[in-house]
Amino acid sequence: MDTFNYMRAFRRIVELGSLAKAAEDLDMSSAGLSKQLRALESHLGAVLIQRTTRKMSLTDTGTAYYAECCRLLDELDALEKSVRRQSQRVSGRLRVNAPLSFALSVLSPLLARFLQQYPELRLDLSMEDRLVDAVGQGFDVSIRLRAQLDDSTLIARRLVSLTQVLCAAPSYLQAHGHPRDADALRGHAILSYSLADGAASVEESGQAPDAAAVQNLVQVNNSLMLRDLLVAGLGIGALPSFLANPAIADGRLARVLPDLPAAPRHVYAVYPTSRHLQPKVKAFVDFLAEHLPATLSGDS
Repeated sequence: MDTFNYMRAFRRIVELGSLAKAAEDLDMSSAGLSKQLRALESHLGAVLIQRTTRKMSLTDTGTAYYAECCRLLDELDALEKSVRRQSQRVSGRLRVNAPLSFALSVLSPLLARFLQQYPELRLDLSMEDRLVDAVGQGFDVSIRLRAQLDDSTLIARRLVSLTQVLCAAPSYLQAHGHPRDADALRGHAILSYSLADGAASVEESGQAPDAAAVQNLVQVNNSLMLRDLLVAGLGIGALPSFLANPAIADGRLARVLPDLPAAPRHVYAVYPTSRHLQPKVKAFVDFLAEHLPATLSGDS
């Protein structure tokens, strides 16, 4: 028995003073409403309304029950409204995981704006280049830069696309020459990102003819470190456009083989499946989807 709905029906009967009017108000038949009233009285073991062909009136028990119904239903309505308001607020603790280089280079200025927009939110940002178990480690959102994502039970939203840029310091190219084509890379020192997926490294992007023939001078697991080593003139490597383009613009790096097809990568927001997406997660992902394309407009 749906007690609260039966109580609401009883309340409307009393308030409107007519079973027929209450049935119309509740969009049901008079017979159906009468059946509900009888079921409620049977459940309580008491007569609430005296009914004749001409009129209806509350019994003493019905009068007392009506007063308590009003109190309980009003409290229940107030509680539900409070919960709904709370569930729609962007507040609480938001745990985010993101790659270190992307977080420091791209997310930092955006996060300040996001937190100013949602002052009730507390951000817990973990910067980790390795892929982590977002669910197992309790993250609300994980930012991933990948050519493609593995099959997962998580929800993934593509936010923006990037490219991998093959580059080197002008000093390196002056000393060792510009490679004329992909085959010429085998004669150069290659610096690699050790956590690269299929589109993020020189060897795997189709930009080198044979991984075994390329001299991997250094492998690092952080793109900022890779950029600094390239700027220092140690070799040729592929950087994400948000790191490569500023360094190219100020002359610290130069593009290598710019006519080769650029290897695409995408920025994804990954979060656990949920029937009701939390407002804080939705607000964060929507914010990034709105602002990242403009932030990286010159990097694709």
